[in-house]
Amino acid sequence: MALTLDEVRRVAALARLKLSEEEERLFAEQLSAILDHVRELETLDVTGVPPMTHALAEGEAVALRPDALVPGLSPEEALGNAPAREGTCFKVPRIIE
Repeated sequence: MALTLDEVRRVAALARLKLSEEEERLFAEQLSAILDHVRELETLDVTGVPPMTHALAEGEAVALRPDALVPGLSPEEALGNAPAREGTCFKVPRIIE
């Protein structure tokens, strides 16, 4: 399914994106390829496949890494590349009047 440039512009406007003409053409190709792939998935026979509410099977546990204490950064390390600092804090310009 090939998207038109007008459709890409509409999606970009909805996402509040400003695209160049080159980006519009690129995204038209990429989004069209994604939609073509979804169209292929629609042709699969899924009769007999039970619906799922989650990617993991019922009772299957998520593999999580164990919690481990690790030393954090010292204030000097954390603020080493800060353009401005005040004590042990980042100093940023005031943005609220």
